[in-house]
Amino acid sequence: MSAPKDNNANIPHDDGHESEPEMLEADEVGEEVNVDDEDMPMDSDDENDGNEEINLQNDSIAYFDLHKDSVFAIAQHPVHPTLIATGGSEGDTDDAPGKGYLLSTAAAASRPVLPASYSGDNSQQQSTGLESIYAIDGHTDSINAIAFTQPHGDFLVTGGMDGRLRVHAMRVNSPTAEAASVQIKFIAEAQEVPEINWIAPCPSPRYPNTIALGASDNSVWVYTIDVANAPGGNPANALQLVQTYWLHQAPVTAGAWTPDGNLLCTVAEDSSLYVWDVWGEAAAKGLVDSNGQTTVALTGDDQRFEVEGGLYSVAVDPKGALVAVGGAGGAIRIVSLPRLASSAQPGRGGKSKTGADVAAGGQILAALQTAADSIETLSFTTAMGGGPGQVSTLLAAGSVDGSVTVFDAGRRFAVRRSLPGAHEEFSVVKVEFVRDTWLLTTCGMDGVVRRWDLRAQDAGLVKEWRGHRGDGEGGGVLGFVQGETGERVVTAGDDGVVLVFEA
Repeated sequence: MSAPKDNNANIPHDDGHESEPEMLEADEVGEEVNVDDEDMPMDSDDENDGNEEINLQNDSIAYFDLHKDSVFAIAQHPVHPTLIATGGSEGDTDDAPGKGYLLSTAAAASRPVLPASYSGDNSQQQSTGLESIYAIDGHTDSINAIAFTQPHGDFLVTGGMDGRLRVHAMRVNSPTAEAASVQIKFIAEAQEVPEINWIAPCPSPRYPNTIALGASDNSVWVYTIDVANAPGGNPANALQLVQTYWLHQAPVTAGAWTPDGNLLCTVAEDSSLYVWDVWGEAAAKGLVDSNGQTTVALTGDDQRFEVEGGLYSVAVDPKGALVAVGGAGGAIRIVSLPRLASSAQPGRGGKSKTGADVAAGGQILAALQTAADSIETLSFTTAMGGGPGQVSTLLAAGSVDGSVTVFDAGRRFAVRRSLPGAHEEFSVVKVEFVRDTWLLTTCGMDGVVRRWDLRAQDAGLVKEWRGHRGDGEGGGVLGFVQGETGERVVTAGDDGVVLVFEA
């Protein structure tokens, strides 16, 4: 199988060190939930049993199975959530090309809600087979990054282990986004790096159709796709380079924009974090570093920040005030981001308080370590609850050791909930909150997708979806998308299958 070199989600990283940041005290831990064996059944380890019984369970309402090998990447259209793009490999040989698909989940029919008194067998309900709208070709190696541009999904962008960045223009002619209404066409390509590790679309409507990517050669690139102003009027020239950054000294493993799209946060295997002033907003406020490129620069040279073994995940809180980075040995660092006042706000007596709204970032606010292995995935949420009129900011972290930990930013990042057996002993690949809620969706190499309600007094497990192969044997869930409402979860399987689950 031609697999991504740095598929952070499923390849454990060697920590190789003993010293760690200060540990949380026992009284700082909110609640630890041990997942009972009876809730999370494990396969029998009796190798002498030649008549092993395999229980095949498929909770999906629809499936897509045209991929010939692992599905490494998945993306959801920002306006038409039934449109899904996937990327992977066309085969399991080293020279297998990359392959992706555009598909629609609109044909996936919801299943009726059965009454509590129902005692029949509902496991035999049929799952709908989905068809491809468009096959994504042109990569000579695995597609391991894929994204729709913001804010309208005008372009579909793929990145591969061949270093190619390929762009397809899209048009959806119907609000229901049925397959017949979708037009898609390849328009442009760039190949400037050996391998593309990730792609992140810029969320700012001021800078539409802009993406950032991180590469294996330590570089970060920012492109804007602009067909109307392409040189010579040729769409093949629509990829316009905005910035290139070369301060990282190792492969760039993850990146995330601030919610306003002004700043780009990236981390690398050399334990560095850079917050790039892509559009000059920080420079205009006098908050840029002497290099003229960053507004926050932290590396392993600072022992307070150093994570021996590297950083592999990053997330920005919904208010754009904090960035969390995770890495080897279960280490997490919380760093303040600069505050950039976009406009003057009236204060008492009608006086402007713009000056007070501008502040530098880069302060290390917390050094956390609760997991035993690398932190591969992070997610923030801001949700109502926890007290009358209270808004809570929570950070979820998933580890290679199979655990998920949730921290409360309002309580100096004390542990709000600990789920040490969230995915048994298998790596947690992705954690993501349903937007502005207490609901957390997780997936792992055990092949299971789970949803947790962090307000619950018990384990908080409210839903579990099975259907992928797991247990690390040619299976596992390598990613998912769930829209803004979380009503449907669409997965990318290491078994080459895409499944649609209904909450």
